[in-house]
Amino acid sequence: KEGQIFLFLLFSVLYLLTLMGNGSIICAVYWDQRLHTPMYILLTNFSFLEIWYVTSTVPNVLANFLSDTKVISFSGCFLQFYFFFSLGSTECFSLAVMAFDRYLAICQPLRYPTIMTGRLCTNLVVSCWILGFFWFLIPIIIISQMSFCGSRIIDHFLCDPGPPLALTCPRAPVIELTSSTLSSLLLGMPFLFIMVSYALVLRAVLLPSAAGRRKAVSTCGSHLAVVSLFYGSVMVMYLSPTSEHESGMQKLVTLFYSVGSPLINPVIYSLRNKDMKHALEKSLGNWPTFILLQVKKN
Repeated sequence: KEGQIFLFLLFSVLYLLTLMGNGSIICAVYWDQRLHTPMYILLTNFSFLEIWYVTSTVPNVLANFLSDTKVISFSGCFLQFYFFFSLGSTECFSLAVMAFDRYLAICQPLRYPTIMTGRLCTNLVVSCWILGFFWFLIPIIIISQMSFCGSRIIDHFLCDPGPPLALTCPRAPVIELTSSTLSSLLLGMPFLFIMVSYALVLRAVLLPSAAGRRKAVSTCGSHLAVVSLFYGSVMVMYLSPTSEHESGMQKLVTLFYSVGSPLINPVIYSLRNKDMKHALEKSLGNWPTFILLQVKKN
């Protein structure tokens, strides 16, 4: 019990820091007119996505730390399964769109303002959300209609596809293969697109001046770090040669990309970007004024 109380406090702090970090980026972009550009609009969307991604799992984890029963309803399990995977899928597509934006900015600088318009940026963001929320919809509906038998214990802190599929009877290899194929395509296609985009960026920045190379590294470095953290952990989980993982390792890897990555990402983006640092300082300075205005209105 004492250990679970400690974990409750630890995860509560991590959750609040994640909300504050990603919320600060959203506020910084909102307050600073200079950041109303496609790059920062996409970053704002990504931070908004991260808030909901971590919220799809951590509140339930916190409740379980304080509960003796640790029960989740059948519908609650599949709702968490759906939102966790849909938000994760949206994150994969969003990272690919952000890489495309950086490719245009560095490799096509003169055409960038005419190509990456506000309308295209909005359409890309909306497309990421739609694709993300429809990617796993049909497999999840099919799995939820299957028969489950034996133990009702899910040896995990969230409803990932593996544990529920392990409880189905009889086993459904076709559904498992479909789920695995969709996961592979979801991770493989955006990741390949990101790698091609940055290969073209790398080829472009090797020729110009040292100042241009530094600017490119500063612009793309933070995004590459986020891509490496997210895709590295997710690929270990879903694309490793062995389909079965030890329970403890499965939980640790899932914990990293579902809780650790959303916590670290705001730090990476703010530390590597001078404009974002300035905007964060400005937004923090604007909070007293904003609060004062709200008090006067009331």
